[in-house]
Amino acid sequence: MTLIGSDLTPYIALILVGFLPSEIWRWLALVVGRGLDENSEILVWVRAVATATLAAVVAKLAFFPGGALATLPFEWRAAAFIVGVATYWLARRSVLFGVLAAELVIVGGATWLGLK
Repeated sequence: MTLIGSDLTPYIALILVGFLPSEIWRWLALVVGRGLDENSEILVWVRAVATATLAAVVAKLAFFPGGALATLPFEWRAAAFIVGVATYWLARRSVLFGVLAAELVIVGGATWLGLK
């Protein structure tokens, strides 16, 4: 039995191409960043870049969606954006809660409109 052409091929490819390359950088960051001060300029910059990247992805998804998200009217996507930002600020700048709140609006809107 070979792995190439089997039902496991997509999973093996996902691990080799998707998971392992990013995991190496995570472990390297853990080793290098262990002695850094949390409020150092480099970590403040890294946090700012990560937040800006997330904001760019969210804006692209809200204003120029692709796939199934494109079937959701702009008003629902804009409402999800507004709710996400408001939740982010109300939850003491929690990106997790902001993203989850926006996702709930999107899923709720799709369910309300009967979209699949």
